[in-house]
Amino acid sequence: MRTILLLIIAVMATSWRGYAAPIEFLQGLNNPHYFVLESKTLNRPFHIYVKLPPDHSTLPQKLPTIYLLDGGNLFPMLASYHQYLRFEESVPAAILVGISYGSSTFEGGNYRSTDFTAPAESREYYGGAPLFLDMLETEIFPKIEDEFRSDPKQRIVFGQSLGGQLVLYTALKRPELFSGYIASNPALHRNLPFFMQAGIAGPLGAARLYVSSGSLDEDRFRGPAMEWIDRWQSIANKPWALKVETLDGLGHFSAAPEAFRRGLKWTLAPNQ
Repeated sequence: MRTILLLIIAVMATSWRGYAAPIEFLQGLNNPHYFVLESKTLNRPFHIYVKLPPDHSTLPQKLPTIYLLDGGNLFPMLASYHQYLRFEESVPAAILVGISYGSSTFEGGNYRSTDFTAPAESREYYGGAPLFLDMLETEIFPKIEDEFRSDPKQRIVFGQSLGGQLVLYTALKRPELFSGYIASNPALHRNLPFFMQAGIAGPLGAARLYVSSGSLDEDRFRGPAMEWIDRWQSIANKPWALKVETLDGLGHFSAAPEAFRRGLKWTLAPNQ
C-alpha cells in the first residue's frame, strides 16, 4: 500500500511540473505577443513580450510605446499595473514592450551588467551600452513599429537600477532615440566619474527625462545618483526637460512601480 501511494504521489508531482500554465487567463497581461529576437548586433537572443491595449484594433491613432528594460521581471508587473492605471484613466493607452534575457544569471544569458552600462575601471565587462542601443535602434524598433501601431515619435524607456543607468546614458549620448526617459534609482556607483563628465548642455530638445530616487535606497546607490542629479539641476541649458523626485519610504526595488506611474504621467503629459 505504501509503495502504491508513493507511486501515485510521484505521478502527480510529475504531471504538475509538466503542466504549462495558460497565460491567457492572466487578463491584466492581455495575452501578450511573444517572439525571440536573434540579435545580429550582439549575437545572442532576447525574449520580447508585447502588450497591446484591449481596444488596440479600434483606436484610430498610433500609440506611445513603453520599452521596459529587465523585462523578465518588470514586464509582468508593470504591464498589468499599466492596465490598472488605465481603469482610472491616469495614463494614456500605450503599447508595452518587455525586453527579457530569459534568465537572472550571467550563466543563463543575462548580460545586463554589460548591456546597460558605461565603462568602469573596476569592471572589465561594463561598457556595452553603445551596442545595446544600436540593437534597439536597428532591430527592435523596426520590428515593433512595422508590426504594431507604434508611434516612433512617442517612445518611452523605463529602467531600474542598472537599467536606470542605461536610461541616463541614452539621454546623454543618444537623446533622439526616445521622447521620454524614466530612470528609477539609477545605479552609478561603479562609474560615476563617467556620468559626471558625460553630456554637453545644449538647446532644449523635445525629450523629457524623469529621474527618481527612493528615500530608503541604499547609500551606495542613492549617493552617486544624487550627485549626478545635483550636477544637472545646476545646469541652465539642458538638452531635455528634467524632472527629479524623491520617493519617500521606498527602497531600491520597491520604488519601481511608483517611479513608473509618476514617470509616465509626466513624460506622456500633453505639452502645456
